[in-house]
Amino acid sequence: MASLRFVRENWDCLRLSLVDSLLLRVEFIASCGMQVVVKQIDLYGELIGHEGCVNAVEFNSTGDLLVSGSDDTQVMFWDWATKSRKLSFPSGHSDNIFQTRIMPFTDDRRIVTSSADGQVRLAQVLENGQVDTTELGKHQGHIYKLAVEPGSPHIFYSCGEDGFVQHFDLRSGSATTLFYCSSFSENSKRPSNSIRLNAIVIDPRNPNYFAVGGSDEFAHVYDIRKCKSDASIDSDTPVNTFCPHHLIGSKNVHITGLAYSNTSELLVSYNDELIYLFQKNMGMGPYPLSISPEDLKKLEEPHVYLGHRNSRTVKGVSFFGPNDEYVLSGSDCGHIFIWEKQGGKLVRLMHGDRHIVNQLEPHPHMPMFASCGIEKSMKLWVPMASEAPPLPDNVEKIMESNRQGREHRSQVTLTPDVIMHVLRLQRRQTLAYIERRYSRADVESDEDEGEAYVLGLSDADASSEEGCSIS
Repeated sequence: MASLRFVRENWDCLRLSLVDSLLLRVEFIASCGMQVVVKQIDLYGELIGHEGCVNAVEFNSTGDLLVSGSDDTQVMFWDWATKSRKLSFPSGHSDNIFQTRIMPFTDDRRIVTSSADGQVRLAQVLENGQVDTTELGKHQGHIYKLAVEPGSPHIFYSCGEDGFVQHFDLRSGSATTLFYCSSFSENSKRPSNSIRLNAIVIDPRNPNYFAVGGSDEFAHVYDIRKCKSDASIDSDTPVNTFCPHHLIGSKNVHITGLAYSNTSELLVSYNDELIYLFQKNMGMGPYPLSISPEDLKKLEEPHVYLGHRNSRTVKGVSFFGPNDEYVLSGSDCGHIFIWEKQGGKLVRLMHGDRHIVNQLEPHPHMPMFASCGIEKSMKLWVPMASEAPPLPDNVEKIMESNRQGREHRSQVTLTPDVIMHVLRLQRRQTLAYIERRYSRADVESDEDEGEAYVLGLSDADASSEEGCSIS
């Protein structure tokens, strides 16, 4: 009882000690780099309170609070350091919540949400602690993602399975349809079939640009300054498009997750496929099917990240680290994958869910992240005192199972040429990265660098599940 009394009386101090410890690790990163810190990341704890699968997690701008949304249609605020729930309220949605976003500079009192019911809603936390929720707009079908304009307390965007992209300004309280996103036709430069949109992200370096992805093989980048408000066909013309060359023309792949780095690099995660990193100079322009094979060969190929499995849910993808040095993804096998961005080497593999890990949300300032999946809780991952095992003994077995699962269930024909193309792509980027590291080592020191190894192809399951397995 005495120890319990001590914890209660000194709770704030204990909470601050954890935050102070993480801040010290931020200083440690500055002096020693992220490599050591990533090796120390381990499970800190769970946040338990939802009655359904947790599909959405986000830190507030200061990083002291976490907001979550679930199949139970509840929105919850958490003090993650103490693992305590601060606020819980009904969202007003009638189906699974897929996205929760805190609007910047609103004292964490305005939260926008999207759901499987097709609604975009606003929740306002009042001074008396009560919460008012209102519908702002609607799509036909699921709305998986919202994108908030960086630093704006008013502006955000939604994309839906109906193919529409909508613009919201909280000062007007209404939605404006920007355009109807359509796939490209081989016989015309005009778009044709609707794209069911799963992801939308804004370039933090230039918020005029945003990217969307969905049920075709291309990531479409738009300039908000060129988008019209009447949903005309011309508004649907992107300023750039990105796609791995071997996927052009594929009819059975689609994009589930997108992420921009602070230097405008674009991460793209494909269902039944892999994760790719594009630089700006890898774009194919507004009409990618018009590029000649000769010009296509001149474009540099994207980096590729192997080993996970993305099939059964709408998974996100994230950068991690103060300089976006790492790539994070969940997997159908229930593991969290962490790769080095440069070179694509898998450096951590951690068990994150009994079933599937869907979303990974990095902290805005500290070397930690939150995860969620099919379970009803969220997990917190922070650097611990000692190094955790970087890769489990059965890592090859896990990745081989992922590979076999995708080849067994995928509708994409993996010809020997496609497999060899991806393996050559991975090997080229790995060797190029090793060469750069050795070149720097020759200048800076005589220390040997460990050689990265090429990992096998990742896999995906061709099925798509409803309910809590979709997030």
